[in-house]
Amino acid sequence: MQSHRLREMDQQQQRPLLQGDSTVGVGPAGIPSDSTQLWFIQDGCGLICAFITWFLVLYADFVVTFVMLLPAKSVWYAVVNGVLFNGLAVLALTSHLRTMLTDPGAVPKGNATKEYMDSLQLKPGEVIYKCPKCCSIKPERAHHCSICKRCIRKMDHHCPWVNNCVGEKNQRFFVLFTMYIAMISAHALALSGFQFITCVRVQWNECSDFSPPVTVMLMIFLCLEALLFLTFTAVMFGTQLHSICNDETEIERLKSERPTWERRTRWEGMRAVFGGKPSLVWINPFAGLRLRHLLSTRTRKSGPEFSV
Repeated sequence: MQSHRLREMDQQQQRPLLQGDSTVGVGPAGIPSDSTQLWFIQDGCGLICAFITWFLVLYADFVVTFVMLLPAKSVWYAVVNGVLFNGLAVLALTSHLRTMLTDPGAVPKGNATKEYMDSLQLKPGEVIYKCPKCCSIKPERAHHCSICKRCIRKMDHHCPWVNNCVGEKNQRFFVLFTMYIAMISAHALALSGFQFITCVRVQWNECSDFSPPVTVMLMIFLCLEALLFLTFTAVMFGTQLHSICNDETEIERLKSERPTWERRTRWEGMRAVFGGKPSLVWINPFAGLRLRHLLSTRTRKSGPEFSV
């Protein structure tokens, strides 16, 4: 078990240790910025799941826009719901990209060297843990991910739907992703219910630009998709908020690990994940993103992930 002094030393040396491998800046309103690094896991299953996620969101957007809203007689109904649904879809997909392309908090590979251990100036009886898989000194609350091939700080779980681990640096984007997906799913279900009622009243005439059988099939599949997504993401959203408020990751909860760290209060945990005081920046997945810097950097290959 690391002593309190060793934990403080790890926190002080965390930023130098990550230089050249996981640099993090600070964006507006105290939001951590990952704009100096583009992280990408080369996992076939994760890439397929991420593609399916995008396909289903775009399918829902197609059905809502072209089957329900464009044929609607009320212009205001179509415009308001179209702007709302497409806006939420953009926020959901942006949150997905930020979760997938953000370093979740990877510990530098191969830092368990004799020189670095000597620099820690450990006292007799003090213990540090070395990961035998990635040859890294394991900080407190870090776990090794067999898919990312790295130790991840405050690793919550590896999610194939975002093709990445959910950890210290990208948990905020994952929470936003689940929230926005749940919102567009509920919106799609509401629009589908209203559309079914409208179509039944006019006996499926002038209800859609598509034939009645095609319209029914598209809307039934959308309802099934929206119901499944709403259930899954709502549960995940609630679970993530519970973990943040209790300062306990899902892995720590499943393993029933006794906390050796000083737990934050609920608001301290929320501020640590979302950054700064409560504001609209908390729900903005674009916060802290500097696209120009990403486009101007070079890509270097390192193990199972690409880093920029």
